[in-house]
Amino acid sequence: MATMEDIEGICWKKGSQLLAAFGKMKYMKLGSRPDDFHSDGNNIRFVTAELEADIVISVADVKFYLHKFPLLSKSSRLQKLIAAKNEENNEIDIPDIPGGPAAFEICAKFCYGMIVTLNAHNVVAARCAAEYLEMHDTIEKGNLIYKIDVFLSSSVLRAWKDSIIVLQTTKSLLPWAENLKVVSQCINSLASKASIDPSEVDWSYTYNMKKIASDNGIDVHWNGVRKQQSVPSDWWVEDLCDLEVDLYKRVILAIKAKGLVSNDVIGEALKAYAYRRLPGFQKGRVMTAGINAPKVQTILETIICLLPTEPGSVSCSFLFNLLRTAHFLECEGICKKELITRIGSQLHEASVSDLLFPATTGEIAHDVDLVLSIVEEFVMLDNDIAQTNPEDLEEVVEIKSPIFVSPNSKVAVTKLVDGYLAEIAKDPNLPLSKFIKLAKMVSASSRPVHDTLYQAIDKYLKEHPLLTKSERKEICALMDCKKLTTEARIHAIQNEYLPLRVVVQVLFFEQMGALAGCATELPENGRPLFLHENAASYGSSRSSVTTNTRDGWGSVPNSLKPVSLACSGGERHNGCNDADKNCDHKGNSKVKGILMPKKIMNKLWSSKVGENSSSDMSESPDSTTLESKSVHSRNTRHSVS
Repeated sequence: MATMEDIEGICWKKGSQLLAAFGKMKYMKLGSRPDDFHSDGNNIRFVTAELEADIVISVADVKFYLHKFPLLSKSSRLQKLIAAKNEENNEIDIPDIPGGPAAFEICAKFCYGMIVTLNAHNVVAARCAAEYLEMHDTIEKGNLIYKIDVFLSSSVLRAWKDSIIVLQTTKSLLPWAENLKVVSQCINSLASKASIDPSEVDWSYTYNMKKIASDNGIDVHWNGVRKQQSVPSDWWVEDLCDLEVDLYKRVILAIKAKGLVSNDVIGEALKAYAYRRLPGFQKGRVMTAGINAPKVQTILETIICLLPTEPGSVSCSFLFNLLRTAHFLECEGICKKELITRIGSQLHEASVSDLLFPATTGEIAHDVDLVLSIVEEFVMLDNDIAQTNPEDLEEVVEIKSPIFVSPNSKVAVTKLVDGYLAEIAKDPNLPLSKFIKLAKMVSASSRPVHDTLYQAIDKYLKEHPLLTKSERKEICALMDCKKLTTEARIHAIQNEYLPLRVVVQVLFFEQMGALAGCATELPENGRPLFLHENAASYGSSRSSVTTNTRDGWGSVPNSLKPVSLACSGGERHNGCNDADKNCDHKGNSKVKGILMPKKIMNKLWSSKVGENSSSDMSESPDSTTLESKSVHSRNTRHSVS
């Protein structure tokens, strides 16, 4: 086995012969200098020379026929490998060299003094291969490692695009590129460039997210001179989308660590990456065919963990798209919980379509439980603010700034919930318990108008005709008849799906509103002309409304005096004839322009006997007198819907 002294002797002995032979070599191309490696087409690379190759180096499946002297003069590792071989065996196998045959060829060319072309695509591979071959300055001053490091710092890492390309190439060169600090250098370079003031950026980069002025039809010339276009603050976000998720995460974390980029721009960067990397994300749906679910889940979890903590830094619709993707992939745990919490704090920005998550199991069409958890987060946020002690407020702010829930936000969320209920009420498999739970979750004071809630209840009753009497009462108890508009009351009075008690309530409050509109003039004693102390004709109607108190329905205040159904202080009509202003020619009763069908009026009048005979009846003396006169002339009704 040859020792290092033997190798040095061989080198000195053959060195002069090899150097002399270089001048006499007949190369295939230029002929005057060794300028390139050549191939015979069978994975064999060689340098054509009169001096026969004395060493064969195998890299993967490629064999290099080379000369020892130029290699040994610059590579400490090759010196050791050759020293371990005997003189008869001239073949060395290095299959694990980073970068493979292409990187080794660059190192070999440098040893031969050939021209080496380095660029952003091959510089990292060459650097790792040179490190593998131990081509340090201790072997020869100005060796390959030194020259590549100078090239990286002075040229490649100064350019934005080249830094991205170099960082991409490190993926296949780990852990060598990581240990040599090439990855961290690229990340720091990109983070520094993304953090500079946009006014100092020479905008020669790719930017397709927003159209530039010329694309928008704006004149970019002024007096024949092209105007300098301003660089947007998020000019860099689309270029970084070329990076794989692990490298992208490290770059974004480095940018955030510098603290010079706003949270809004970070949010835009994450949004752009989601559009590029999550299939179908931009269209609000997830592609189901041919996706790599674990990879998509990793990307999703990375985006979620990179979201800025500041509320409003990303839009609510973007958060919902992330949650919809997580819902499709059936992701559970911290990431999904984080999304639900973030959406809960921005729920007032959402629309009904955002809440329509398809159910993954069961017969129900929509995932109501997920929406319940989101609304619960909003309600808890409001409760946390309300329960915060003023004395402890400063301490709370130091830990986590509380999110103020404005009254307008509460009203917006209530409208959102009511609209969502109106949408899912058409599902025949929707349980009544979930409908009621979601409707009760938002504050009743945040519902100034109950029209949308009434619409949802109406749809649910029509789609579920087999509900029991108690179930119909329970769902209708969600609605406050006083907060219905005139149009909704007109519809409710003629709605045969509503329980009779609800119709009576709606009719009462509509009449109260009509009478209030008629009371435009007051007599000298200050009493409204339409009020009557002994209006027995209205007593039974009032008593039918007040009986709702014990059943959990809204009651009429005791301060309200009985009123007549007419809008004048004249004679009351106990019957209905052609001349009556409150009846039409077909015998249908009218209340302030509301046409009451005979069917409902008969239902109302026939129900009064049954209600007066019930044990929980709360009635006035006047109504009792009136009902005693007419009870024998009508059929008795024993139940009230």
